[in-house]
Amino acid sequence: MKSDDDSLTNEPTGEFPVASANDSRVTVTGAEIASDLVDEAPEFDPTTFLPHWTDAPTGQVPIVVAREAANSDDPWSAIPAPAWREGEADWVAHEDQFDASILAGDEKVDDARPWEFVLPEAQLAEETVIEAPRPAPMPAQHTRHRVSSDPLAGRAVRQSSVSSVSRATGTGVLLAIAVFAFFIAGPLPLTVLLLAALAVAAAEAYAGFRTLGAHPATILGIAAVLTLGIAVYNKGLVVVGAVSVLLVIFGFIWYMSAERKIDVLDGIGATIFVYVWIGVLGSYGVLMLAPSTYPDRHGIAYLFGAVALTICNDAGALFIGRWLGRRPLNRVLSPSKTLEGTIGGTIITLIGGALILPRVAPWTMTHGVEAAVALSIVVPLGDLFESMVKRTLGVKDLGRLLPGHGGILDRMDGLLFALPTMYYLLHVLKLS
Repeated sequence: MKSDDDSLTNEPTGEFPVASANDSRVTVTGAEIASDLVDEAPEFDPTTFLPHWTDAPTGQVPIVVAREAANSDDPWSAIPAPAWREGEADWVAHEDQFDASILAGDEKVDDARPWEFVLPEAQLAEETVIEAPRPAPMPAQHTRHRVSSDPLAGRAVRQSSVSSVSRATGTGVLLAIAVFAFFIAGPLPLTVLLLAALAVAAAEAYAGFRTLGAHPATILGIAAVLTLGIAVYNKGLVVVGAVSVLLVIFGFIWYMSAERKIDVLDGIGATIFVYVWIGVLGSYGVLMLAPSTYPDRHGIAYLFGAVALTICNDAGALFIGRWLGRRPLNRVLSPSKTLEGTIGGTIITLIGGALILPRVAPWTMTHGVEAAVALSIVVPLGDLFESMVKRTLGVKDLGRLLPGHGGILDRMDGLLFALPTMYYLLHVLKLS
């Protein structure tokens, strides 16, 4: 055995000193020798001093519970302090401090699970879900006018100048002579003149829509008007649907590469509108000139009747309206057109149907008057329709080709309504 001086430098031996009850160096109070209490001492892991992993589990889990309740006015002080439950007495002594029924609902459910909660229907009905408002969609910026209470705000100002009656009369006489010269020339030259007039009228209408800020497909629309006229002359009205479908398809192709700022729907709408207004309605005049429609070449006489009665109605409304006109026919659409002028135009139209048309075969006085009655109704409607379009566009005239009259469309407005009316009236009257 080494001396005490070398105890600090001795190497550890790994042995534990054993103290016995008879050892005078150790004094143990209230302790007993473990070997006297159990027959066999439990085995411990020498590295961790824990029971061996092969030992059977005891099933005991320490639980923190409250031993005493604090006395205080603070509501939080009513919550008991945590404590260990080590024995059966701890469970019995504190079982009245914890009521497990507070975790249950009003009704006992056998298969209820503590992590699921079922709220009463009344409480669910009271709870409302407030959704955040969705942002309003941002409309694309187009070159079309913005929505306004005044449909004419920001548009072209209507012109206030009044054409001279003498200049308008001179232009009208020269125009009538030129048109009747083409009637004498025959159906084919007259068809060419009518197609050219329809193309110019469509160009004037598209130009008016461009002043409004729309973007119609002008070239495509004019081509559709001419194509429809030529096709109707050769095949009849059966081609109207086919040409219209082609216009819609090619219109879509036309606007495929358009700029984002262009209102495409507005442009397509203007293109189709002018095509129907001028191309489809005007094609009835070409249809009456087609050889397949009237083999006896009476179509040129029927077209002459439509043109002559339209001229009578316009001339009578103009002169009688300026002479006796006091009450406007429609103050909003056309303040210059009067009720007296409309009545005067009707009278002149009836006179023309009774005196002028019977001089052209196969017209008779009866059929001439019947046609005059029908056209005296639709011709003023066609004039008012163009006035509505011009007011929407904010212009007085759609062209300047005819001094004192405006453009070609300004002279054909009533005729566009007269042509289909005359065509279907011929079927009703059974004229051939």
